[in-house]
Amino acid sequence: MIRSVVFDMGQVLVRYDPGYFIRRLGLSEEDGRLLMREVYLSLEWPRMDWGAVADEQASRTICARLPERLRGAAAGLVTWWEPALEPIEGMYELTAELKGAGYGVYLLSNATFRQHDYWPRIPCHRFFDGTLVSCDVGCVKPERAIYEAFLRKFGLKAEECFFVDDTPANVEGACRCGMSGAVFHGDAAELRKKLRAAGVAVAPGGEEELL
Repeated sequence: MIRSVVFDMGQVLVRYDPGYFIRRLGLSEEDGRLLMREVYLSLEWPRMDWGAVADEQASRTICARLPERLRGAAAGLVTWWEPALEPIEGMYELTAELKGAGYGVYLLSNATFRQHDYWPRIPCHRFFDGTLVSCDVGCVKPERAIYEAFLRKFGLKAEECFFVDDTPANVEGACRCGMSGAVFHGDAAELRKKLRAAGVAVAPGGEEELL
């Protein structure tokens, strides 16, 4: 029986799209490719998630590799949650419904130390019973250790948890630890259908509401 639903953050609760973040800067294609390579495809990026380097230090290291004209943009991308937090449509309502129905609602995210600063500005955060962020435990999804750390921290049973993530490997990692789960494709109505199939008591969404 599912008693708790565990969510990833980026591309599940809020938008995380490196290409979009770069495009909205209005730079040339060449500069956009350079920023993608030196920011999102850098070694510093996963090291921030592991907690091996703070965001500010990573920003300085990245900026030192870039021409002066791109350093401000790069620093902004490292702290990309600052300009705007764009919720994924339907997820506020879903998390609110789960909380109201008595389910545990949790976050398990690969994220940097700055997550603690911006998390309260994500509207649905108020419905969450707890969070575990990769930088705080020194391991990342889909490593087994992070799922085990999550279960220990909140005293949860794996078989009573349903895990939602936009990355298939991360969902598989949770399943290997005994959870059930689903890959999120940006569609809250589709996710509702998957939750209902797993026995979670949520209202249908989308076309199902018309049946």
